[in-house]
Amino acid sequence: MKITILVADDDAHIRELLRFYLEKEGYRVLAAADGSQASALLEREKVQLAIVDVMMPGKNGWELCKEIRDYYDLPVIMLTAKGEVRDKEKGFLAGTDDYLTKPFEPTELLYRIKALLRRYQMVSKQVIVMHHTVIDRVSHVVKIKDEAVHLPLKEFELLAQLASFPDRTFTRDQLLDLVWGGDNESDSRTIDVHIKRLREKFTDKTDDFVISTVRGLGYKLEVRNG
Repeated sequence: MKITILVADDDAHIRELLRFYLEKEGYRVLAAADGSQASALLEREKVQLAIVDVMMPGKNGWELCKEIRDYYDLPVIMLTAKGEVRDKEKGFLAGTDDYLTKPFEPTELLYRIKALLRRYQMVSKQVIVMHHTVIDRVSHVVKIKDEAVHLPLKEFELLAQLASFPDRTFTRDQLLDLVWGGDNESDSRTIDVHIKRLREKFTDKTDDFVISTVRGLGYKLEVRNG
């Protein structure tokens, strides 16, 4: 079955350009001229990835991205003519997985699409493998080669959340909501403390991954080439 990609952009030229390259790669393409049309397509169709332009009439890209995060489980790439840090911050706060500034090379977009689809395949797995590091969601144990690393529950859940979406930036508030849920006693410093503990436990044990600080935004886990 073909992977279906939703393209939401008010520029007809961009829509047709993306349709040409994506269909050439074997993807099925659904095109929407604005956020409202995109929402309607998401309700009717099974979509595996969305490419969303920021500046669209009616429902803009940030609003559409937040809607996708709230109701669907699929990766989002945001397209924009703006490359300022504040626009990227707004995109990541809305929940985008990746960010590409116009004008862009179609080959680069195709590379990012393939990378994102690979990452999202990890999310449904009970076992996450990063070279010699294995995160087992059933036993709540992390193994590095033959060594088992037992973590407190919240540290394990935080690591598993980051590892499920390599290279995706999570804000502290997003991590609090995903890992701690409705625990109102926790704050952003809780995330910083747990990240510090994870780094202390794994920095000297493995080079398979690193948890990076994204200045002004939050954190992301990067898988290193083995």
